[in-house]
Amino acid sequence: MEVLNVKQLSKIYEGKVPYKALENIDLSIDQGEFVGIMGPSGSGKTTLLNMVATIDQPTTGEVLINGKNPYHLKKDDLALFRRRQLGFVFQDFNLLHTLTVEENIVLPLTLDGEKVKVMAEKVAEIAEKLGITGILKKRIYEISGGQAQRAAIARAIIHNPDMVLADEPTGNLDSKSSRTVMETLENINQTDKATMMMVTHDPIAASYCDRVIFIKDGKLYNEIHRGDNRQAFFQKVIDVLSLLGGDSGDLSTIRV
Repeated sequence: MEVLNVKQLSKIYEGKVPYKALENIDLSIDQGEFVGIMGPSGSGKTTLLNMVATIDQPTTGEVLINGKNPYHLKKDDLALFRRRQLGFVFQDFNLLHTLTVEENIVLPLTLDGEKVKVMAEKVAEIAEKLGITGILKKRIYEISGGQAQRAAIARAIIHNPDMVLADEPTGNLDSKSSRTVMETLENINQTDKATMMMVTHDPIAASYCDRVIFIKDGKLYNEIHRGDNRQAFFQKVIDVLSLLGGDSGDLSTIRV
């Protein structure tokens, strides 16, 4: 079943010189798929993610999530749709420093007025799964980046969204924490059949996906599928990135 269907999506930013960020993108993601989006800086990756996230409106084309076009919703309904059906993981964690880890994780449920007992049960279960039970009472400044990102993942999935959208989730982490975060996302994808779309610069992070879509100059450039061997898939990702070009800074230091 398709969770996401993007049809003929284009985005033009008006200005003195109009800038075409995306051009005629077609993309579908099935339930339970983990899809990576890669491309040089300025290729349109984040623009695509923001349009799927209902943060940025398409110029032409449409975004369907579970067959519905969220852009047809009224403002309040759209906010509700975004909060209930989507989960977000960001490069800089976007956690609230005044709250504990636990309070951050239950935020989506708090906003929906969920019962305290239910929230406590859900947090306990998810913290166990993500290996962060020991830090639930800590504040964000007391924990490491890797722990913060796992807390952010817990917050993104606690309300069982239809789709999790991750923007450079390993961008601020060292290689060991990156690996743990990617193993966490892969595990959630496989055990909970969570549908995920992730924008990343990092070929190692990308190698955890089922398939990776490459964008260049706002257009679809290539698409590769993982198969069984992550190491071989990692090498394929590197090969496509080297063909794509872009800044050497776009390729993070390679450690597998």
